[in-house]
Amino acid sequence: MYAITGITGQVGSVLGKQLLAAGLPVRAVVRDAAKGAAWAACGADVALADLNDADVLTRAFTGAEAVFVLLPPTFDPAEGFPEARRTIASLREALAAARPGRVVALSTIGAQAVQPNLLNQLGIMEREFRTLDLPVTFLRAGWFIENSLWDVASARTAGTIASYLQPLDRSIPMVACADISALAAELLQQIWTGHHIVELEGPARISPNDIAASFSRLLEKEVTAHAVPRGEWAGIFTSQGMRNPVPRMQMLDGFNEGWIGFESQPRKGTTTLDTTIAGLLARMPA
Repeated sequence: MYAITGITGQVGSVLGKQLLAAGLPVRAVVRDAAKGAAWAACGADVALADLNDADVLTRAFTGAEAVFVLLPPTFDPAEGFPEARRTIASLREALAAARPGRVVALSTIGAQAVQPNLLNQLGIMEREFRTLDLPVTFLRAGWFIENSLWDVASARTAGTIASYLQPLDRSIPMVACADISALAAELLQQIWTGHHIVELEGPARISPNDIAASFSRLLEKEVTAHAVPRGEWAGIFTSQGMRNPVPRMQMLDGFNEGWIGFESQPRKGTTTLDTTIAGLLARMPA
């Protein structure tokens, strides 16, 4: 049995479908009974569990050959990341009690960075999970190409996309969710001991200008990227409802200044930028 958290999200949903298509038993760990029913209809076992309830999570993980852990993203955290720390503690307690055969935890590029930033939450998870006497692999993925979903409307209507990644011609490691889920499925089925880090990016590094060019090709119109001045970030993020935009701004600084990166030679995915952007355009029809 493969227990999958985050199975209703971009990575987890594809992962669950891949494992079921391969004829493997899947346990969908969900909070919402309605979403669980959809997975049950696909042939999955369903465990209703809040990730902050260690006792219920233990039951969800018990008997699993492998567990996929996806820490719910908190983009607007309170100071010190109490939300993430609470969930990480619950997950660690449940894994320690249930003792699955192995764990694949979705982490991030830059999880090792010591500078304060939003991705420190995944660094905390890695440190806590390394105290487990279980085989654990941390899958550190690059920037999700799917973050460009937020650019679809402006690309279509205005022919422009706003970028906080700067300068506009600087390429960084990005990856499609399809490549992440494919590697996660592979890792879940492998046998290993100890703790490992596997890093993953797409077939080519991508700049904001590359993303704009992809929109141009697929929309058959000119689309350009423009850099949002650093001095405007806090006001923009606050106007969008964020109470604590500083960690997000620090993360963007890390990518722009180069101190968020991979530690070793990452594996390469196969899903191209154009394929991913085309999928985003299909998800948000005009």
